[in-house]
Amino acid sequence: MSGPPQHAAVLLREAVDALNIKPAGTYVDGTFGRGGHTRAILERLGPEGRLLALDCDPQAVAVACTIVDQRLLVMHHRFGDLADALRRAGVAVQEAVDGVLLDIGVSSPQLDEGGRGFSFRHDAPLDMRMDTTQGETAAQWLLRASVQEITEVIRNYGEERFAFQIAKKIVVARGERPLATTGELAALVRATVRTREPGQDAATRTFQALRIHINQELEQLALVLPQAMTVLKNGGRLVVISFHSLEDRLVKRFMRDEADPDRSPRRLPLRAAELPQPRLRLIGKPARASAVEVAANPRARSAVMRVAEKLPGKAA
Repeated sequence: MSGPPQHAAVLLREAVDALNIKPAGTYVDGTFGRGGHTRAILERLGPEGRLLALDCDPQAVAVACTIVDQRLLVMHHRFGDLADALRRAGVAVQEAVDGVLLDIGVSSPQLDEGGRGFSFRHDAPLDMRMDTTQGETAAQWLLRASVQEITEVIRNYGEERFAFQIAKKIVVARGERPLATTGELAALVRATVRTREPGQDAATRTFQALRIHINQELEQLALVLPQAMTVLKNGGRLVVISFHSLEDRLVKRFMRDEADPDRSPRRLPLRAAELPQPRLRLIGKPARASAVEVAANPRARSAVMRVAEKLPGKAA
């Protein structure tokens, strides 16, 4: 196995431990990034093991393709289409996988490479697409979206209390000249948002919201979770690392509902066999990065990892 040095993957050991790797098992890393988790999984797989690594970012896929390992199959694919990716890989969809790992959100290389347009720390084209081969850029969407649409995105995904004021300024500004760069957008937001938490740039919430919207990150997460229930074998593990409260809330609710599906009204005359049966077992408490990891990688500060195991029962 070979490849270029990897960026630090958050909760690396904890996530791979949580997968409970079987040497001959089949696993999915739905978010390759720069391959930290993928390489660690391969180190624990035996010769008969198999790993499917997905990423919608062409640059991440290019890095993944430098790993020379017959057990690894790399695909340029969104994890929200997990079942389709398995079909294309020649893997049976129904209960065929021993573990699924999802490290949600933007990766450090995407933030660090200024030309991608994810960060206001670099003045670059206002792109923000993880998959640069398709879809609208942030600049294109801001050029056509209404004040109401922009307000809802910034408020819902960025939890920004000045969302309406920012949206109005964007629409006024584009009437004179379209916003084309991250620097232009950041300057507009900073001129609009006069108060902010100490240490946080005024543009942080707006950039986060636009990135989530442009890449349909929450929609992709909502799509993949039920698919994981279908593809996992009994005893298979679902491991999800999230970096935003909206993502974590979605994962928490899904795992909770699958682990405790009995929402029947009290005193309803049902036999025990007629009650909904749990399909997941929660494994441990939500895990967070240690102080040592946060010191080495500040992005890890907001990371939350949740783990669940599929219980025997009727296939999803």
